[in-house]
Amino acid sequence: MAQAFRSNRVLLPQPQPATLIVDDGIITRIVAHDAVPPEIEVVDFGDHALLPGLVDVHTHINQPGRTEWEGFETATRAAAAGGFVTIVDMPLNCLPETTSVEALEQKRIAAKGLAYIDWLPWGGLVGPGDDSTSNLDDLEPLVDAGAAGFKCFLIYPGCEGLTHLSLAQLRRAAPTLARLGKPLLVHAELEGPILEASKALYAEHADWSKYATYLASRPDQAELTAIRALIELVREFRFRLHIVHLATAQAVPMLAAAKAEGLPITVETCPHYLCISAEEIADGATQYKCAPPIRSKANQEGLWEALRDGVIDLIATDHSPCPPEMKPAGPFDKAWGGIASLSTAFPVIWNEAHKRGFGLQDLARWFSTEPAKLCGLSATHGELTAGRPANFTVFAPESIWTVTEHRLHYRHPISPYLGRTLKGEVIATYLRGEPVFAANEFSFVARGRDLSA
Repeated sequence: MAQAFRSNRVLLPQPQPATLIVDDGIITRIVAHDAVPPEIEVVDFGDHALLPGLVDVHTHINQPGRTEWEGFETATRAAAAGGFVTIVDMPLNCLPETTSVEALEQKRIAAKGLAYIDWLPWGGLVGPGDDSTSNLDDLEPLVDAGAAGFKCFLIYPGCEGLTHLSLAQLRRAAPTLARLGKPLLVHAELEGPILEASKALYAEHADWSKYATYLASRPDQAELTAIRALIELVREFRFRLHIVHLATAQAVPMLAAAKAEGLPITVETCPHYLCISAEEIADGATQYKCAPPIRSKANQEGLWEALRDGVIDLIATDHSPCPPEMKPAGPFDKAWGGIASLSTAFPVIWNEAHKRGFGLQDLARWFSTEPAKLCGLSATHGELTAGRPANFTVFAPESIWTVTEHRLHYRHPISPYLGRTLKGEVIATYLRGEPVFAANEFSFVARGRDLSA
């Protein structure tokens, strides 16, 4: 039975009064605000904005294997509360890591019946620590099995199963990556500058409870040397490169030049780099620890300018939760590095973006259109148009609310945003025309699908 969803601010792609006619989960027509046939039931969202459903391309669900950290049920619930209709799961922190088709199938079994929203997997590209690439032969089967692309590290990732690659190992994999045409997502830090900086800090008995010590241990140079080397590899082999969680604005000029050259490079940054600065992080406040680290206020403004200029393509959460005992207050070198933010990312960014003159169309590009392109969903996600699934986010740009534990919805209520008062609130999330989140009430029916199956 057809339904109509009406708002004074439907993003088409500018906010305007309109109505979506939905039948069997598909947008069949978009009509004028008051042009709804009388036989069709209307859901009227008033002045709340109707946006394309959000897509997060950087989520650590951790199931199977580390469900006590997070899992499909809690991660997708938090994502739904944050306006996301699809998340793409990273291949590490789960056990086994998603580096083979067999491991992907185990993930699918674990997820069955638990997901509130849709999900896709990234595969992992790993190196065994010698001069070969351990799962190079698994890459094409993973693509055939539905992996949207691959993730790799150039530095120890914090878990043993997804071993990081040397640049020599990545060079060996590059021709296969180019042939497959899927993006390679790279944690772009090289360990040389980090080992050197950390060694010096330990030698001088630096106080690791100070955020300044942790920041000094992961210098900008670690990102810069990695990104410079990656650009050279892309120039040589022309594989699709995606830089995850860019933290240093010093890399923007070289990335801008590489993109202007036509190299197939995309870039993401994260809410914590755009909305928190090193100057405001108290000593011992390990809820702010992530890698690469949150840098200075001046650096933060450089990232916003890179978003304005299109050098940074999208924003992803890097939702990386852990149990509370892994983030004790105190020394930063003893705490897990990860920030959970699926339920807060969009409002946190809007709270800062609108102050800088950005509009809802910018946020839709960063959180929906460009992420959908990266993970291969641009034919069904990223814009509200006839013929596409009725996946949309209802957002109240002027609403004022305070982040509390019960608004987080993921497994462990740890957040650097607790206590913040924000402007902009997710009111509802719809998946194929059905609500998965509305006014903090969930329909506890698993509506999500594995889009790679």
